[in-house]
Amino acid sequence: MRSAAHPPSTLARRQRRAILAGLAGVALLAWLDLARMTWDMHRAMQAGIACELHPWTAADAALTFLMWAVMMVGMMLPSAAPMSLLFASVARKAAAQGSAVAPAFVFTSGYLTAWTLFSVGATALQWWLERAALLSPMLASASPLFGGAVLALAGLYQWSPWKDTCLDHCRAPAHFFAQHWRPGAWGAFRMGLAHGLYCLGCCALLMGLLFVGGVMNLLWVAGITLFVLVEKVVPHGERVARVAGAGMLLAGATQIWGALGHA
Repeated sequence: MRSAAHPPSTLARRQRRAILAGLAGVALLAWLDLARMTWDMHRAMQAGIACELHPWTAADAALTFLMWAVMMVGMMLPSAAPMSLLFASVARKAAAQGSAVAPAFVFTSGYLTAWTLFSVGATALQWWLERAALLSPMLASASPLFGGAVLALAGLYQWSPWKDTCLDHCRAPAHFFAQHWRPGAWGAFRMGLAHGLYCLGCCALLMGLLFVGGVMNLLWVAGITLFVLVEKVVPHGERVARVAGAGMLLAGATQIWGALGHA
């Protein structure tokens, strides 16, 4: 009776809409929170409260980790939408055949776990960069040499075989599930985690660019987010990745040359 009232195609459309609405809602909340944190930092600097970097406390470390975790949710969920939608479709067909399946949010939770682990590493890296006096109070590069090196390294990685392998997995959801499908909730979480690790291998050095333009620079953050989305989902995105890599390498080399010339 229920299937007659709601044909499979209708249920599939409703499920896709629900997943997209959920992903969009979580990403929007993350962006709003990131905007709030950025605004708070700007106001503090204007008031002369946070003009200098200071030694971290445990609370500083926790808040910095939270900032990175929220930022990764906002930046990475949009590009995870195609994989999440395909997971829901495959899971629906598996359920019709009597296999154990899990909701799409379990898969997405595994994906975000990988980026949460990345946030731990990013927090530690930020702490080290601040101690080395390589960051400004707005968490942008305070050294042209350092900024140029990060740009050049990110550009070189865009041409590496590791980047190609990870990007291929991110751009081919059907192939990914054909290789990695596992039943049940734990299987869904593990698949999400595996996808997140491939995504991490694809984008980790791009996240390093946040230390060039500023971790709290929303336009810079949005630009990196858009680039990650483009190289993963648009046709010939792998070519876009390589062209951008060449541009990063050129910009980094130019900045390094200028820094050494003024040394």
